[in-house]
Amino acid sequence: MARRCELTGKGVLTGNNVSHAKNRSRRRYLPNLQQVSLMSDALGQTVRLRITRNAQRTVDHRGGLDNFLAKATDAQLSLRVRRLKREIEKARAAQTAAL
Repeated sequence: MARRCELTGKGVLTGNNVSHAKNRSRRRYLPNLQQVSLMSDALGQTVRLRITRNAQRTVDHRGGLDNFLAKATDAQLSLRVRRLKREIEKARAAQTAAL
């Protein structure tokens, strides 16, 4: 499984460990990935995603998963989340058509 956030696309970065003597060795900066369950209001079900803690804070700030995906571009989302975004858009369109 890739170490990549499903919502933001944030992945592994590389850099150097630098000692006091300025010796450099390569290292990896891993994203803070968490397995979370987020509720979709339009679908009425929970979705399990592997996202970074920063992405979870952004989802909360924007008012939930549905609002986050409405503003997110498809380029940064994983394939599974892009499919979820289409389902949510269809469900929202059906809800507005019913009103």
